[in-house]
Amino acid sequence: QVQLVESGGGLVQAGGSLRLSCAASGRTFSSRGMGWFRQAPGKEREFVAAISRSGGNTYYADSVKGRFTISRDNAKNTVYLQMNSLKPEDMAVYYCAASRAYYSGSYYNTTTTYASWGQGTQVTVTS
Repeated sequence: QVQLVESGGGLVQAGGSLRLSCAASGRTFSSRGMGWFRQAPGKEREFVAAISRSGGNTYYADSVKGRFTISRDNAKNTVYLQMNSLKPEDMAVYYCAASRAYYSGSYYNTTTTYASWGQGTQVTVTS
């Protein structure tokens, strides 16, 4: 398992930007696919974006394509989510997640792929 700590959430006006970071502990970060999920009040946790172990493949929910960018820096054990053109419907708690080590599948959009989760960071978007 890895420990994940998110940061970068906050309050932003619609149309603004935020950059979330997720720092991972341990030596196995580069062996794990990483994902971002979000959960709004009264709703289920939903997939936002994911990135493969090397960073060569990225995946996005349709609702964020073209606005959000996921990236990772394996030297820093960190994954990022750059969020641009934010909308009120993007408001949620955002969670970082790490797959089990050496995951080679492609089901990055399902919660069952992930073995470790962060505590979440709140993103609030005002209209």
